[in-house]
Amino acid sequence: MNKNSSDIMALAPKTSNKRETVCIFGTGDFGRALGHKLIQSGYPVVFGSRSTRPSSLIPKDAEVLSHAEAAQKAAIIIIAIQREHYNFLTSLEEVLRGKVLVDISNNLKINQYPESNAKYLAQLVPSARVVKAFNTVSAWALQSGTLDASRQVFVCGDDMEAKQMVMDIVRALGLTPVDQGSLLAAQEIENYPLQLFPMWKFPIFLSLGLTTFFFFYCLIRDVIYPYVYENTDYSFFLAISIPNRICPILALILLALVYLPGVLAAIIQLYRGTKYSRFPDWLDKWMLCRKQLGLVALAFAFLHVFYTLVIPIRYYVRWRTENTIISQALNNKTNPFNNTNGWLSDSYVALGILGFFLFVLLGITSLPSVSNNVNWREFRFVQSKLGYVTLILCTAHTLVYGGNRFLSPSSYRWYLPDAYILSLIVPCIVLVVKFVLIFPCLDKQLTRIRQGWERNPQYSE
Repeated sequence: MNKNSSDIMALAPKTSNKRETVCIFGTGDFGRALGHKLIQSGYPVVFGSRSTRPSSLIPKDAEVLSHAEAAQKAAIIIIAIQREHYNFLTSLEEVLRGKVLVDISNNLKINQYPESNAKYLAQLVPSARVVKAFNTVSAWALQSGTLDASRQVFVCGDDMEAKQMVMDIVRALGLTPVDQGSLLAAQEIENYPLQLFPMWKFPIFLSLGLTTFFFFYCLIRDVIYPYVYENTDYSFFLAISIPNRICPILALILLALVYLPGVLAAIIQLYRGTKYSRFPDWLDKWMLCRKQLGLVALAFAFLHVFYTLVIPIRYYVRWRTENTIISQALNNKTNPFNNTNGWLSDSYVALGILGFFLFVLLGITSLPSVSNNVNWREFRFVQSKLGYVTLILCTAHTLVYGGNRFLSPSSYRWYLPDAYILSLIVPCIVLVVKFVLIFPCLDKQLTRIRQGWERNPQYSE
């Protein structure tokens, strides 16, 4: 026990309670918030400012000196000013020689300048060691203790020692440093806060487009057609009936679109005979947003469940049920139980419950807190194997719902099939192609290609 304990102690890094002084150039909102957080974490802080007059906004435990005086007191200087005010730093080059300059600036738009702000700072003060950090954290997040904000801080720099010093400060503040490599990554890091849900744009726009299409499609079939030919007003269908048609349709189509790019990628690899050739850009982008597509599909599935639960309390459903009961009582006639319809109804509900359960399981395992606790094989099993089972169950749920109405002429209005028939096109294509790809002759060749074997080396890049 003693030997093991001493070994563990030997592996522990030697730390000191004493913190090095940190200098902050700039007394704006972010500079003050960061200074306050540093002081809370035990760092002596000195502000470099054009005005050294006392201010109630500055943390009371911090010094305020001129830029030159403040820089001399610290090895790490955080530049909390905008890029257009960097020019004064050239006059301080001798003072800043060998210092670690932390660029935290952001721009107003993506790729606003030819080079990143951090790269520009490194060109202005070539004798300093520039590190990009803290630009993905807001002043509000620092003031609120990051309890309900992202804790990740992207860090990049060419000097490993300087970058490590900054990452130590990030950890001391209770944040999580993410090493993004050299200073070349600064442009991407500066663009990151300016992007508004970059991976969600395609799924959201696609779902909005499909929702609009199927809304008008169902409006024509279920509201306008009965009004024209039967003089019946079903406009109240717009509240629940039509949304409850659209939601499962969107959930099924979007779920199929999660697995369609994987099928297309397999076909491309089989055709090219190599895995070392890049996929088309549109397929790359499609594959990168599959998680978001799946989560949007899950949201529509939840809406479908909620809409379905309120069906029994709808006035239209209660009126139709009561009317049927009274009609049967007046005619002294009842409809005999149909065992086939009973099987179809129960199978339809059972497939829906099982499909929704696995759908939720897929959504849960895509959460970072869950996916970080499973290995790659477990994650792949859930997302791929169980994912296809989910697609099969949801497709079967829709097929059983349709029953024999697929061939019924009365289900076509203005030669338009029911909307759920259209929802089966993409999932059926995905499942049929996937079934073909798991044939041993194709699956074996695809496995060899993904292991590095090449049939057509000319496609390699």
